Amino acid sequence: MKQETPVNSGTRSRILEAAGEVFAEVGFRCATVRMICERAGVNVAAINYHFRSKEDLYYEVLKYWYEFAIKKYPPLLGADENIRPEEQLRVFILSLLYRILDKGKPAWFGRLMGREMAEPTRAFDHMVKEVMRPLNKLLASIVRGIIGPGVSEEVIRLCCTSIIGQCVYYYNAKYIAELFRQDMSSPEKIERIADHIMRFSLEGLEHYSEAACLERRNEASQGARRQREMKTNPS
Repeated sequence: MKQETPVNSGTRSRILEAAGEVFAEVGFRCATVRMICERAGVNVAAINYHFRSKEDLYYEVLKYWYEFAIKKYPPLLGADENIRPEEQLRVFILSLLYRILDKGKPAWFGRLMGREMAEPTRAFDHMVKEVMRPLNKLLASIVRGIIGPGVSEEVIRLCCTSIIGQCVYYYNAKYIAELFRQDMSSPEKIERIADHIMRFSLEGLEHYSEAACLERRNEASQGARRQREMKTNPS
């Protein structure tokens, strides 16, 4: 198990840790510089010195905790890139669930992004470009590998959205789970959720795979028929 505390214990890192905790708890708009400084045990002037403003600090916090989370739970969890697409899908889902459901510090980024999606700031466009698009590109390649060729980009995009949506649901529903005293953050529970989402998703992807195969066969049949007609009735 990798350590959950960043090795750099300097002032800048203490601010980033404290700010990550505060922003995750109350959101960007409700968080104050004073709250963060008190949590970090630093002078208010340290924010201006290291980050210039609360907004710049917030953006750096998002980057800092994303890098921390992705280091502990990389998108394929260190699996061989040559494994079957179906297994790639499982480890991708498992990695995402760990990043958003883990009770430790790696989940802070998930909570930060949960708040960011609910109440977007100017940092949201940066996170879409630097975080969401690369991850979605990886997932799209996995989905395409499962379905096979001949499927439109729109179908791939819809499938990716459905898979991500299932994962995010468990983050949004964790408060309901707490009401009924169900812990969704244990490794065993996360593994079961990942297996369920994978099986459920594979059934849907199989539908598109069969439809794509049928369309390819129809196209091949039509092409062969046209060739026969051309040979029979040359122009």
